[in-house]
Amino acid sequence: MAEWRLGILGGTFNPIHLGHLVLAEAFRGRLGLDRVLFVPAGTPPHKPAGELVPALHRYAMVSLAVAGHPGLVASPVEIDRAGPSYSADTVETLAGDWPGARLFFLMGSDTFLDLPTWRTPERLGAFATLAVGYRAGSTFDPEGPAARAVLARLGRSGWRRVPPVAAEALAPGECALVETQPVAVSARGVRERLAAGESARDQLPQAVAEYIADHGLYREPA
Repeated sequence: MAEWRLGILGGTFNPIHLGHLVLAEAFRGRLGLDRVLFVPAGTPPHKPAGELVPALHRYAMVSLAVAGHPGLVASPVEIDRAGPSYSADTVETLAGDWPGARLFFLMGSDTFLDLPTWRTPERLGAFATLAVGYRAGSTFDPEGPAARAVLARLGRSGWRRVPPVAAEALAPGECALVETQPVAVSARGVRERLAAGESARDQLPQAVAEYIADHGLYREPA
């Protein structure tokens, strides 16, 4: 039987937008993933609570966004767990929930550069291959000192690039660099437009835009 390949894409998803879906599909295609789990953070330790809508709203929006996308699934693993949402704990939990599966922890380059501020980021590599989405033409330099410092913190000397390295050859703990398409959308930008009373429907899945409108999310207080 072929090995089951599971991607894990975490974040606050405040809110989830089209860029998140494009990134997940890029990872799924390039890494040959059978499924990508979207994991909304329950209580993210790096984000002030006042900046986030409640976790159940964010999970509901993720569930709506991935509906109709085969292979993309919302996971409540961090919302169901009490206390701060530490990614290393989440990956360890999912490794236990999916015995025998190959796990890939998926992230953008900005998240990769933030890894030294996380609690025990080196533990991620004990359970998963780390896959970093890299947009050609962005300011992220995978060979620059900032990226090299993070690789050293993770105990890696360099990248495995996909392609030319076949995804099947990637091992847990390795850092895969995956080129993805640029998407000019950010959750902060969406929130700012909505707070200003503007529409962000061009940057959101339709069901998510409708959910936000129905629940009055991201509006400035009257």
